[in-house]
Amino acid sequence: MTAILKVDTIQDTSGNNIINENAGTVTIGKAGNTTNIVGTLQNDGAALVTGKVLQVVSVAKTDTFSTTSTSFVDVTGLTLNITPSSTSSKILVLCDVKLGVDAGVSSVKSRIEQTISGSDTYPYIGDEENSNTRCSFGTYVNESSFIAQDASTVLLSPSTTSQITFTYQTIQQAGGTVYVNRIDSTDTAAAAPRTASSLTVMEIGA
Repeated sequence: MTAILKVDTIQDTSGNNIINENAGTVTIGKAGNTTNIVGTLQNDGAALVTGKVLQVVSVAKTDTFSTTSTSFVDVTGLTLNITPSSTSSKILVLCDVKLGVDAGVSSVKSRIEQTISGSDTYPYIGDEENSNTRCSFGTYVNESSFIAQDASTVLLSPSTTSQITFTYQTIQQAGGTVYVNRIDSTDTAAAAPRTASSLTVMEIGA
């Protein structure tokens, strides 16, 4: 036999409200109380987790890469996958990539490609005017032998539980070479730096 207890308020022995219902709102405890939940707190059957880092995926690139391409190319070693646990999750993308150039390059441009279910997007590239290239990072070069840092950060709302692939891409202009983690082609001298780069994504519970 099923028993049903119908009350509006449950109190402790001191007369303090433990559980109170009013106009469809259920209040547990009172201000200043500590409420311990044993088990998993759920919202419509799904675990309720908000404002927390649910998972972190990161790749570090310590070797070098170079390209003379005038079209965007993938930088090897700077690709990763993440599968959100909920469609309401946010994805925080953190990029830290070091770029060097040889003489002759007038600009370096980079972007992060997002691929979901085979569809490629570029979720936070800049506005386009005239013939400007849209990218998440870009620098105009007026000298050779330098290292620039791409430190892009963005919070995305992909609304999916499918695997997402993030890939760092770069491009050069005017016939030179772009390098990752090295200053230029003549970096054998002791004074020439070698650096490291990384790509990190975090799932944030919404």
